[in-house]
Parts: sequence; structure tokens; C-alpha cells
Amino acid sequence: MRDEFTALLLGQVGQHEGRDPDGTWNNRQRYSTETPGLEWSDGQPWCATFEAWAAHRAGMDALWPMTASCLTAVAWWRNHNRWTDYPVLGGPFYLGPDGGSHTGVVYAYDADTIQTVEGNTNDTGSTEGDGVYLKSRPRRGPGSPYGYGVPAFPEGTVSADPALGGIPAARTSAQATTPSSGAPRWPGRYLKVQSPMLHGDDVLMWQRRMAARGWSISADGWYGPASAQVCRAFQQRHGLGVDGIVGPVTWNAAWS
Repeated sequence: MRDEFTALLLGQVGQHEGRDPDGTWNNRQRYSTETPGLEWSDGQPWCATFEAWAAHRAGMDALWPMTASCLTAVAWWRNHNRWTDYPVLGGPFYLGPDGGSHTGVVYAYDADTIQTVEGNTNDTGSTEGDGVYLKSRPRRGPGSPYGYGVPAFPEGTVSADPALGGIPAARTSAQATTPSSGAPRWPGRYLKVQSPMLHGDDVLMWQRRMAARGWSISADGWYGPASAQVCRAFQQRHGLGVDGIVGPVTWNAAWS
């Protein structure tokens, strides 16, 4: 799920907010209107909304603060006892007093820097910008984060925090979710084990594709534990994040 979520964000790099008739950037963007409950925030600073948009599309509404406010997001992580002073792979960082100025998501880090994907920033890394950019920020000193949220990814946490494994450097394997030429368009929902069980033509299409590639799978249109087991094995073989969930990255890989 971490790679799928990060891939959604990376796939938006280069997108920009709208402009007023005089050319001024105006904070109008798609992420507010596409995130249930945050439609009102269109025209407002949208760095936190950008993350909530991706979390919603990834089926992570319960794992992420669905808010347009950085301060509210920081409080959410703290209230859920999922806050740290160390970078977390696929997790958010927060800048400014009490973390209220700006946020982005860490897709790589080492001992000195974090590599991030951020909405509502610009070429200079402003906390009030015009689009989605990749940035590099220091872990310590001026311009460094106030702190980090720790998402409860089902595949586990990767963090520099000694209490969370103490991995000194890490990078997601996520690629921007641009469909490959041979893949049918991703259906827009994550195929995963849940109750009630997922059923539909998208499940059937993926199962038939896996069967055509030689995997032992029943193509019945129901996504249950057997389908998830095949998915995990496929993800492991192809070097993807292993979580048993068919998101855009795993979907495209099935046809690559």
C-alpha cells in the first residue's frame, strides 16, 4: 500500500493550480473536489488536501488525517500515537511552528536529507506555491521538519526512528502511475480482501490476465484470500511492494 500511495502522488508531479484572469495563481485544483468532505477547501492552501486525496484513492481514509489543515493533521497523528521526530517512508513531514505551515510525503531519505513529493509548493520549496513538485529537504537545522506522521501501512513501517526499526536510509520502489501502453486503464479502485468481498469485472479482468500469465488462479470475479496470495507472489517476483493489493502499479505490471 505504501508504494501504491506514493505512486499516486508521484504521478501528479507537474500538475498546477489554476490562475485568475490577471495570471495570479489561485489555489483552484482538482484534489479538493475529488476528496469527500474537502470540497469546500478548493481555493485554499492545498498541501494537506493533496495527501488526503491520494489517501482516499488508495483506500486509506482510516490511516490518514482527512483534513485540509496541517495543524489538524499533526494533532491527528499525535492523538493516534503515530508521531515521530524521524523520517518515515511513505509518511508525511510537517514544516513550520507546530507543523502548521506545510506538508509533503517522504519517498526516500538518508542520514541528512529527505526526498519528498509535495503539493502547493514551487521551485524554491515555498510553503505556498503553485503545483506538485519533487523536493529535497534537510533533516536537521533551518528548513527541517517539525516532525513526521507514521502511517499504519499493512506491510509495516520503515523509519529512521530507532524505536521503529532504525533503518538509516530507504527509498520506495514506487513509480508514477502512468499506465503502460499494453495495460487497460486501471479501474480506479484497489482490489483487496475485505468484507463484504470485492466482486466485479475489474477483478475478473485481473484474474484472467494472471491466469494467462501462468498463475494458478480461479477467474470468478471475486477477490478473496486466494487472489491476494497470487497477488503477493506476483509482487514479490517483480520487486513491487508486497501487500496483496492490486493498485495502479500492480495492475500495470500485470500487463507489462
